[in-house]
Amino acid sequence: MRRDDPEVGRIVKSAYLIIGAPGVGKTTLIRQVVSTMRLRAGGFYTEDLQSGGSREGFRIVTLDGEMGLLAATGRPGNMTVSKYGVDLQELERVAVPALQGAMRRGHVMIADEIGKMQLYSSAFRHTILDAVRAGHPLLGTIMAGRNPYADRIKSQRNVEILELTESNRAEILATLRARFV
Repeated sequence: MRRDDPEVGRIVKSAYLIIGAPGVGKTTLIRQVVSTMRLRAGGFYTEDLQSGGSREGFRIVTLDGEMGLLAATGRPGNMTVSKYGVDLQELERVAVPALQGAMRRGHVMIADEIGKMQLYSSAFRHTILDAVRAGHPLLGTIMAGRNPYADRIKSQRNVEILELTESNRAEILATLRARFV
């Protein structure tokens, strides 16, 4: 490359993290990208558990189909976030090995989501941060609010933060599909 080449010195992004308002479709977007990827991927989604129209908790589901209960109302957990008892053992039993396996095999890591509950886990934080620092391909969602661990991840030079809104959904989907063919 020549010195005047605009690509010289450009940081290549390897991690694409989505932020956005609750219910805007972050998880749906990630699923749409993964469904059309030719690249291999591993990791997890977080699903809401609903009862009578209200959210009662969250389940972790890996791309391989393994499941674990991340958090639920009225459930004791090592930690609590809002009204939910968080089960860090389930997170570390299901999500962390799925992420580590994807990294070990050279697959795209899918982390939906990197949020307050997940960031209580030291193993989870280290797995995500190690992958990002190593330039491993990562697609996920991350909390928009301030958090020392989330802020450290978001501040890495190879991370691109994309804010999803109702009006830019098609554009962001196209961008991510182009990055993760």
